[in-house]
Amino acid sequence: MPDNPWWRDAVIYQVYIRSFADADGDGIGDIAGIREKLPYLADLGVDALWINPWYASPQADAGYDVADYRAIEPAYGTVADAEKLIVDAHEHGLRLIPDIVPNHTSDQHAWFRAALAGEPGARDRYVFRPGAGPDGSLPPNNWRSHFGGPAWTRVADGSWYLHLFDPGQPDLDWSHPDVAAEFEAILRFWFDRGVDGFRIDVAHGLVKDPAMPDLDDADDMLGRSYGPGGHPFVDRDGVLEVYEAWRRVADEYAGDRMFVAEAWTPAPGRLARYVAPGRLHTAFNFDYLVAPWDPAALRETIDVTTGYLREVGASATWVLSNHDVVRHPSRYGRPRREREAVPTSAVPPEADAPPDLALGTRRARAALLLEAALPGGMYVYQGEELGLPEVEDIPDDARQDPTWERSGHTVRGRDGARVPLPWSDEGTSAGFSPEGAAAPWLPQPDGWARYAAARQDGDPESVLTLYRTVLRRRREHPALGDGEMTWVSAPGDAVLHLRREPGFACVANLSDDPVDLPAHDEVLLASAPLEDGRLGPDTAVWLAVS
Repeated sequence: MPDNPWWRDAVIYQVYIRSFADADGDGIGDIAGIREKLPYLADLGVDALWINPWYASPQADAGYDVADYRAIEPAYGTVADAEKLIVDAHEHGLRLIPDIVPNHTSDQHAWFRAALAGEPGARDRYVFRPGAGPDGSLPPNNWRSHFGGPAWTRVADGSWYLHLFDPGQPDLDWSHPDVAAEFEAILRFWFDRGVDGFRIDVAHGLVKDPAMPDLDDADDMLGRSYGPGGHPFVDRDGVLEVYEAWRRVADEYAGDRMFVAEAWTPAPGRLARYVAPGRLHTAFNFDYLVAPWDPAALRETIDVTTGYLREVGASATWVLSNHDVVRHPSRYGRPRREREAVPTSAVPPEADAPPDLALGTRRARAALLLEAALPGGMYVYQGEELGLPEVEDIPDDARQDPTWERSGHTVRGRDGARVPLPWSDEGTSAGFSPEGAAAPWLPQPDGWARYAAARQDGDPESVLTLYRTVLRRRREHPALGDGEMTWVSAPGDAVLHLRREPGFACVANLSDDPVDLPAHDEVLLASAPLEDGRLGPDTAVWLAVS
């Protein structure tokens, strides 16, 4: 492997395929839509695309319920279309990383249909258990689904199957050799077609305690109340053996193939184990994602993350938004909190006042400069380069996220971060679909077109222009990307000042008052205009320094 593989400092763009671009007019994004937008993505300055699940699926959870890992969901295209996309992306200098979903399948997967049909041995690939109580009518334990309600569903013969998510997503039993062999074959199927890696969904959750004990706290879905490896289905030690085998598969292929883990762990030191030598290449830094707009919290997260990863020789990844959490201009437009919400419930309570989007956008612009100055790689969630906020007023009858139904309509779910993108300031779907097409699968709010890429293109003050400039300069400046950084003392507790060599500094003012700039040779870039030569509130700047 090269000393500095591409993924150590890559900018990877997350494509939520259903909401990216609809080429065939059915109101759902598709592979052809991605192909049409490859020039836009190359011009944005990203290095790779992470595409949410594109496999055949009944869409109980927007494709994270996979019925066939070797087929493409018909609404998105075909395997041949996927192969064309891989070729076209490479021609545009972009790598391609699909999602893979190993924790569970769809209940329509051939394996699960065989399990329900009583085929010998078929149930052993999933987690079936007898019920509790004298007649087995109660769930086997108190585990709950991430989407709300029990994590168990009873079938016709009285037994129960585990689903840590929707009932349409039965959990696989990774102690069964068929499961490991099948997923290694799936990796090879797509590696043979040229994909450059995989994002691993629920990477922390594959291995379960076979004793299936009750949780001490039924709401502890992320293992925070347990010691290292002690939670019955979060971050158990045995999961690392899975990824050691996967790494051996990836290393069979030329071209620097990579994995990135969606792994929620109770402590950063646990996360570092996933990216130790011989295992996965990178893992999402969720502690940074959920950190509030607070200088102490951000600095602590940066220090802890880089410290643990440095010990195992891994690079960091920095994320501000994704398809599972509230878009960060809306998060940052609310009062500071000790910690933001996490995964599927990451939606502000109904009682919250609407966010101050002017404030949130100002902070989001500053957050981009800070994130891009940090050592390692970074992810851009589709639409964040347009400054899109969370859509919080989706009509109840239009909501698609299973969290809405499973929670008894008490948790709004993740739809607000998944509304189809606005490409044009004209047309009924803001350019998401061709004119005359079906309505988008999620409704776009009034005024959505004001964020359109076409409207922002060429505007020197737009969020899109800022992203293009930041990503271009990040690629050009020799100090940026992977490497080392140091903190520099700054005036007040609300200013973050970091230094990268050669000759670069980033200063972020998270206070409510302007501050003086430190000594510098040149202002390279600012997230907002300077105020009489001073750095304004919630503003970041890049400086050339001697």
